[in-house]
Amino acid sequence: MTHPLDSFPDRIRLPLAFDPAPLAADLAAFAESDWTRHFVRDNYEGDWSAIPLRAAEGETHPVRMIGVHSLAPRFVDTHFLARAPALAATLARLRSPLKSARLMRLRPGSVIREHSDHDPDEERPGARVHLPITTNEDVEFHLGGKAVAMTPGSLWYLRLSEPHRAVNRGTSDRVHLVVDLVIDDWFLEQARAGVAAAAA
Repeated sequence: MTHPLDSFPDRIRLPLAFDPAPLAADLAAFAESDWTRHFVRDNYEGDWSAIPLRAAEGETHPVRMIGVHSLAPRFVDTHFLARAPALAATLARLRSPLKSARLMRLRPGSVIREHSDHDPDEERPGARVHLPITTNEDVEFHLGGKAVAMTPGSLWYLRLSEPHRAVNRGTSDRVHLVVDLVIDDWFLEQARAGVAAAAA
């Protein structure tokens, strides 16, 4: 199966930037009990957890709400997003149809083991984008064996069907907004602009 982004690099910094300060302030609206540990325990050591901001319609169990469910026919905002106006405004700037959206937190001393993700949706091929909200200089993320340095407020397309891993050796949380969206003309325009900017 060919994918609309097969001819693109495996990492693209997209030409959109966000102020990370209000996004980080939104994190204060959530209690520790709002975070759900990632359900694929073999993929990590330590504490890797998520809060669903958009989820497959009808899902109510916390573990299923943080799942991607690429083949779900409809995705909706969750009650968590209502408590996070800056995050809601950020999602509104992404003009492609949105699937799932999650906050993903990697606590200090935690490791995401190398693994690959899979999108089974052939009819609505998707892209996964990462927006770092909080991080530190001792966080490392590798995709295809090469480091990707992502600063707070930047937006990245990452081809996560390739092997990837992460580690937080710092003393503060790494929190990313991770969004799955449908690839459409708008997203392809952003991707092309990002590739051109990297080559300039």
